[in-house]
Amino acid sequence: MSRLRTSVFLLAGIAAVALAAGLSLFVGSTPIAPDQVIGALVAPDMANQEHVAVLELRGPRTLGCILVGAAFAVAGAIMQGVTRNPLADSGLLGINAGAAFALALCLALLPGMSFAGVVACSFAGAALALAAVFGAVSFRRRNMDPVLLVLAGCAVGLFLTALAQGVAIFFNIGYALTFWTAGGVAGIRADTLAMTAPFIVGALAAACALARRVSVLSLGDEAAAGLGVAVGKSRALCLAVVLVLAGAAVALAGPVAFVGLMVPHIVRRFVGADYRAVIPASLVAGSTFMLLADAAARTLIAPSEVPIGIIFAIVGVPFFIWCARREATGLD
Repeated sequence: MSRLRTSVFLLAGIAAVALAAGLSLFVGSTPIAPDQVIGALVAPDMANQEHVAVLELRGPRTLGCILVGAAFAVAGAIMQGVTRNPLADSGLLGINAGAAFALALCLALLPGMSFAGVVACSFAGAALALAAVFGAVSFRRRNMDPVLLVLAGCAVGLFLTALAQGVAIFFNIGYALTFWTAGGVAGIRADTLAMTAPFIVGALAAACALARRVSVLSLGDEAAAGLGVAVGKSRALCLAVVLVLAGAAVALAGPVAFVGLMVPHIVRRFVGADYRAVIPASLVAGSTFMLLADAAARTLIAPSEVPIGIIFAIVGVPFFIWCARREATGLD
């Protein structure tokens, strides 16, 4: 029955991604007639400004939403499984803040840096934050405490965020940094997408391949070792995948929070706790959520846009409080 539910969820999720992607192409802050959108997709005319807008702005933005949503959701699912903490995601564990701090340094010290350099800095910042969090929790401890892990992640995230804000004030880049850290996919173009898509697609494939190990690690280190899994190696591989997913997604869209927290929780209600089902289901669900949130961000106060990070924060904060209360009362 569980396998059937997973298959149904995945098929429905793929259909939802397709419908949401179509919606993303047809709606925007500037109205474009449906026949012009269809014409741009079927017989593009690069002398037509509306066709150009569909192909060069809305198209890459739609594909970017699919990849970014999938990346954050799958990263959150892996973190929750590996740490055995249902409140974990790349944002709550400081990874997004680490990437944001590194990018603040790029804006301040190397304003002319290429996007390839920005991606590299994003990866480096994410790795720095993750190393700091796990180093703080595992120091003189044999096993990781899930509660301490979130506390350490919050502390490291706040520290790196404060450093990023200090850099912004000192170098007078506050507006640019604030706009970027609010999160959004408006700046995604074909060239930036082409540079980061291979990292995200490769990491998503690796995540699906590691799904069984994540399921075993979610049982605890002793149980995983008893089942023949090399705990240290498996955890390192999983965290490396999270670094690539979070680093590339932050470089594209900024440190969008709560996607990795909400999506795996919702998915587990439908497909169960086996990460062989949770990870691919989170992939399609994360893409759908990101596409719908971006469509809302473009249309709520058109022709202006709401940063997509604000959309997720409005929904994510109450969701986080609800999850925390359930965990505290032992109902989850």
